[in-house]
Amino acid sequence: MTTEAGITKETKGLSLFEKYLSVWVILCILVGIILGKMAPGVARYLDRLAIYVGEAPVVSIPIAICLFFMMYPIMVKIDFGEVLRAGKNVKPVVLTLFINWAIKPFTMYAISIFFLGTFFLAFIGPEAVDYVKMPLGLNLPVGAEHGVGKVVLVNGAKVLEVPLWRSYLAGCILLGIAPCTAMVLVWGFLARGNDGHTLVMVAINSLTMLFLYGPLGGFLLGVGRLPVPWQALVLSVGIYVALPLAAGYLSRKSIIRARGEAWFNEKFLHLLTPITIVALLITLVLLFSFKGDVIISNPLTILWIAVPLFIQTNLIYWLGYGLSKLIHLRYEDAAPSAMIGASNHFEVAIATSAMLFGLSSGAALATVVGVLIEVPVMLMLVKISLNTTHWFSHKVPVE
Repeated sequence: MTTEAGITKETKGLSLFEKYLSVWVILCILVGIILGKMAPGVARYLDRLAIYVGEAPVVSIPIAICLFFMMYPIMVKIDFGEVLRAGKNVKPVVLTLFINWAIKPFTMYAISIFFLGTFFLAFIGPEAVDYVKMPLGLNLPVGAEHGVGKVVLVNGAKVLEVPLWRSYLAGCILLGIAPCTAMVLVWGFLARGNDGHTLVMVAINSLTMLFLYGPLGGFLLGVGRLPVPWQALVLSVGIYVALPLAAGYLSRKSIIRARGEAWFNEKFLHLLTPITIVALLITLVLLFSFKGDVIISNPLTILWIAVPLFIQTNLIYWLGYGLSKLIHLRYEDAAPSAMIGASNHFEVAIATSAMLFGLSSGAALATVVGVLIEVPVMLMLVKISLNTTHWFSHKVPVE
């Protein structure tokens, strides 16, 4: 099955970047904070390199470049022929789609609004505010209200002043509606799951996101009384999902046609392995160069955001794992089904939050916290899966 799925040893094993991703993220946080303190002009200059609509910066050019290279290596690994063969095993596909799109976004919203808007509100600060981008195409006068935001002028540009906790909530929402990342191929492999099913679900989720990410994001952001930048949501999905997906599909076909599938799997994918993580780390340096003051003045900010994300990840995993047993899935399908639901496509969430709310927003910071906890939490869930193979009637042998 690994040959059909096109997963090589390089893509299945934990690379140096992937194995120590949490360490690199922490280092990037420190570098970003130091950069923001010692050379604040550098970060501000890079942030000004943007595409503007009216007075509002909509697309940061440096971030757009980084995020394309973050997404492309993930998309080019997808074998779309596997999507057509997924119909032979409908139950795990339906289960994963149900959890990812009918359950996960709403539990993320409920858990986040409880912790950020109630339980931790006194620590975050009920009066604390954040400044986020004006929604694409909106040109309101200074002093006008939009959702829970108020139009103010900051450094000569119109922005929306919103409650800080709601900005964090927005980042959590964007994580909750971004299921599955290519890293889930690693989690599924380590849990000795069905590699083919895992790869199929990566492809199906990427395609499903084209249609559901924007509408769900707009609905939940609206429910959270935050501005709903519909045009920017659609644009972000187009730029950060559709564009790299199309580029990955076309380049995959042309490379395999020209050099063969063996060269593509053994050589080309091997060269791409670190690109996603490197692009992600560069993005994090920029993100934290803006948020250094917030973290230094209130280092527990990371904890307030991490708690609901940690609870959500575990809840979705156990829900998927339990339902897999209930519908009598084999362990090889149950493990990756639970992993795919628990894991987040944090690259898309970071990209969308930066585009919608700005690189320096609390929403962007919340999505970065998602990266920070992803690796250790998922490795914990892998270990739980391996220790519970006996729960399923068809289990793989433990080596």
